[in-house]
Amino acid sequence: MRTAMLRSVLKRSSSALASCPTTSTSSLYVARRGFSSESAPERKVAILGAAGGIGQPLALLMKLNPLVTKLALYDIAGTPGVAADVSHINTRSEVAGFVGEDQLGEALKDSDVVIIPAGVPRKPGMTRDDLFNINAGIVKSLSTAISKYCPHALVNMISNPVNSTVPIASEVFKKAGTFDEKKLFGVTTLDVVRAKTFYAGKAKVNVADVNVPVVGGHAGITILPLFSQATPKANLSHEDIKALTKRTQDGGTEVVEAKAGKGSATLSMAYAGAIFADACLKGLNGVPDVVECSFVQSCVTELPFFASKVRLGTNGVEEVLGLGPLSEYEKEGLEALKPELKSSIEKGIKFANQS
Repeated sequence: MRTAMLRSVLKRSSSALASCPTTSTSSLYVARRGFSSESAPERKVAILGAAGGIGQPLALLMKLNPLVTKLALYDIAGTPGVAADVSHINTRSEVAGFVGEDQLGEALKDSDVVIIPAGVPRKPGMTRDDLFNINAGIVKSLSTAISKYCPHALVNMISNPVNSTVPIASEVFKKAGTFDEKKLFGVTTLDVVRAKTFYAGKAKVNVADVNVPVVGGHAGITILPLFSQATPKANLSHEDIKALTKRTQDGGTEVVEAKAGKGSATLSMAYAGAIFADACLKGLNGVPDVVECSFVQSCVTELPFFASKVRLGTNGVEEVLGLGPLSEYEKEGLEALKPELKSSIEKGIKFANQS
């Protein structure tokens, strides 16, 4: 009875999960239809920070992904238990847990995709400077290890502030001589997930049919949802668009305040991280037309890093796509976000080069 019920829930979930911003092939469960276990290449995914609030549900979701054959779970503590728990799930991948710096190299060895949710989450009253001061050093250390043990892996950066941690990783990789701009991603998928959810609610359309590109960065006003390009089209007022934009930008704060000091957006972030990792795996495996929004090295604006739609392929980034037509409100938002995003990028670069 319980098994039949679970199968029914998974079946409904599979059809209800929304596609990511610009492609219908990015749902986590579409992988089940895209490849059989026998035909999909072997892929190793490592999660750094796997015992944390994002890391644990992310480990669960990646264990459910049939494109993963090996799943390495790393953290400074707690990973043997997480790995044991997740390993009992009857899906394709083999799971191994790794603890402490001495085991980091083994966790990373031969990885195709490395996902980094490591670090501290936001808490009420915490500034982005507070986050930076703790997480920057963690990201720098982990990036150094990646450059040594799996320099060709696709790196999915979740650790905040992404606007600074991606530049930190890029500088570390450059120093090591392993930097490849096609293989470093800031995961901004949660901004897209939120924009789609909020837009669907206001427009009263099926969220599974909604696409909304989100560009810029991954914090506050640097998050710019392009509702003028949203599909299906809806006749929303300017005030509605402003309110949706503001809510998308403040989505993280909304969750932090709702949890009242007991966590941040861990579950929705794990979901978004799994969606983006799945897209990377599909790209690596040669699935055509996999497009997601991500914070990458970019020439779309004068800034060295910028989030926009990116076509993924066998080498990571195949193409960074342009912004497309913007409304006047979006043009104003684009100009307004640039100084803050520029400052965050420079802060990351400066930190990475201090020592």
